[in-house]
Amino acid sequence: MADNKKEQERAELHSTIWGIANDLRGSVDGWDFKQYVLGMMFYRYISENLSVYINDGEHASGDAAFNYAALSDDAAEQARDDLVKTKGFFVLPSELFENVLKRAANDDNLNETLESVFKSIESSAQGTDSEDNFKGLFDDIDVNSNKLGGTVARRNEKLVKLMNGVAGMNLGDYKDNTIDAFGDAYEYLMGMYASNAGKSGGEYYTPQEVSELLTRITIVGKSEVNKVYDPACGSGSLLLKFAKILGKENVRQGFFGQEINITTYNLLRINMFLHDVDFDKFDIALGDTLTDAQHWDDEPFEAIVSNPPYSIKWAGDENPLLINDPRFSPAGVLAPKSKADLAFIMHSLSWLATSGTAAIVCFPGIMYRGGAEQKIRKYLVDNNYIDCVIQLPDNLFFGTSIATCIMVLKKSKSENSTLFIDASRECVKVTNSNKLTAANIEKIISAYAQRQAVEYFVRPVPNDEIAAQDFNLSVSTYVEQEDKRVAVNITALNAEIERIVAREDVLRREIAAIVAEIEGVAL
Repeated sequence: MADNKKEQERAELHSTIWGIANDLRGSVDGWDFKQYVLGMMFYRYISENLSVYINDGEHASGDAAFNYAALSDDAAEQARDDLVKTKGFFVLPSELFENVLKRAANDDNLNETLESVFKSIESSAQGTDSEDNFKGLFDDIDVNSNKLGGTVARRNEKLVKLMNGVAGMNLGDYKDNTIDAFGDAYEYLMGMYASNAGKSGGEYYTPQEVSELLTRITIVGKSEVNKVYDPACGSGSLLLKFAKILGKENVRQGFFGQEINITTYNLLRINMFLHDVDFDKFDIALGDTLTDAQHWDDEPFEAIVSNPPYSIKWAGDENPLLINDPRFSPAGVLAPKSKADLAFIMHSLSWLATSGTAAIVCFPGIMYRGGAEQKIRKYLVDNNYIDCVIQLPDNLFFGTSIATCIMVLKKSKSENSTLFIDASRECVKVTNSNKLTAANIEKIISAYAQRQAVEYFVRPVPNDEIAAQDFNLSVSTYVEQEDKRVAVNITALNAEIERIVAREDVLRREIAAIVAEIEGVAL
């Protein structure tokens, strides 16, 4: 019954978001629309989060009628410093989402009001421990953009519709399920526009089912981890799977990652807040992970998950410093300048804890190509760092039909072999795409954990056999594909064809005789 209620609430929430999309359609394209809605959701979230926190404290102290939203700004100011230390930010009562919304329809300067509020919220964190996590969070919500309308009046009309739409989202009892609802709305919006992700925002969106598979691989046999890391974290869906599966309290030291695209970086930090991850529990950096990594003082990490961009260009051997970088130097060679895939693998391996596991989505070419990539694979196999390679179905990811793989890395394996799993058929077809079901995920995880040979599906392969195959890591090299073709008896088939031809000849003669008889009568 509870599941039905949750599904109904989710459907209503998605319907509301779709309604907002229709209201803004024509003036704001999909990618920009997503940023406006997420920004406004974030504004509502932190307003409610702060109000509920303050109100609960006052109610517990005996003032049952206290309402922060009704307090004067002057009276609220005295609590600013304590709240910034605790929550990481501060919002004056007059700046709360609900109070700005009340005045919005009659505010001819709504765009200026919102711009001022956003700056005020960001500046409340300046000079504090939370500054980096709040700085620039509202940069992509341009309330003065011509995309919203050609005049101030038109823009404000759209902003009022946007605020009303976000206010109309049914987020339930705040203490009970608001955070899940905010997070679900975020994921729905990401999915709505995932097809043009990467085309208009640099976004690499990982479907939730793939995120779950990667996460569960890294926590086999564990109920908690010290901290999780994603070197190319996009919208943060991979990191946040740990919060959903383990509970965020069981990611003891928090969530770490780096993102190169500033728009996605802003959305990612908003996503952390919308999933109720406090400012002191995540550390997301902006920049190029391969050439300007930002978490040297935080590694190693017990769990690393990633879906890095496939075969992008990087500095490679054009930068003479990189071959001496402790992340890349052990292999003795750098990933090709035109294909950075194995540079992400080497980076993740370097920052992986001895007791940790890394699960990384890979472009299939890195498993068999020669040159520098073969030398890096040789280093990984010779040192027994590759725990498992999993072949995924094709058409799993938005915007590409490529059948990707997962490479699983470990630094403390007990056996000198590598597990290969052919999960290329573990999916169901949904419209034009394939999707992993809960049963598919369970089957793959079980095969990974048990490490027992299963015909056409799983095979542990001694590393010397991989060496004999020139360090080819393609699953199809080691796991035989089941031949599902139907056997045909050629002799019987030929006999049947001869019978059909003979019968056809008889029928032709009979038809010709009938026609001749008819023509004779006619004459």
